[in-house]
Amino acid sequence: MLSMRTAYVAVYETLADWEIGHLVVELRTGRFTGVPWTVVTVGESLEPVVTMGGMRIVPDVTIADVEPDAGDLLVLAGSGQWDNGGGDAFAKLAARFLDASVPVAAICGATAGLARAGLLDERKHTSAAKEYLQATGYQGVGNYVDERAVVGGDLITAGPDSPVQFARAVLQRLELADERKLDAYEGVFHRADPAAYATLVG
Repeated sequence: MLSMRTAYVAVYETLADWEIGHLVVELRTGRFTGVPWTVVTVGESLEPVVTMGGMRIVPDVTIADVEPDAGDLLVLAGSGQWDNGGGDAFAKLAARFLDASVPVAAICGATAGLARAGLLDERKHTSAAKEYLQATGYQGVGNYVDERAVVGGDLITAGPDSPVQFARAVLQRLELADERKLDAYEGVFHRADPAAYATLVG
């Protein structure tokens, strides 16, 4: 029997829970892919954090416990910390994952944190807006793509208005579903197209 693949999900104060909700549910349940994953929450410490939506999360492990080669994905949501210049420890963790060729998925404010760390300079990416990332002083504006979600090698990025496209792009990068099923996924959860449901569950 194949061992379950592992997604590390970074958790911190004011985590934007809705941004990664679609993705984490599809990974953990495998309900449309047939491949359930283990989801492990990662904090700077084991102290509970409270999300933007007011949910209290107790991290499973700390950053110090995480080895990129023991995982298959790192997920970074937006939060107030990124816009306050924080999140360095998680940006460093992302750098370790990318150096090990393990995918990193970052949405909203997390993209700004990765931009400040220089991780977007050489990789295709997107975010809330080009100007948002330019405010970090990063050097990657030439690799900015004005799309809902972008796969740039091992890096998947999206803006805060695109949680469904973010989930779709990550599932695509992880090769968990073909284009037909991915389009049906976006059809159901973004376009509210009832006709897409049969393809999604088929």
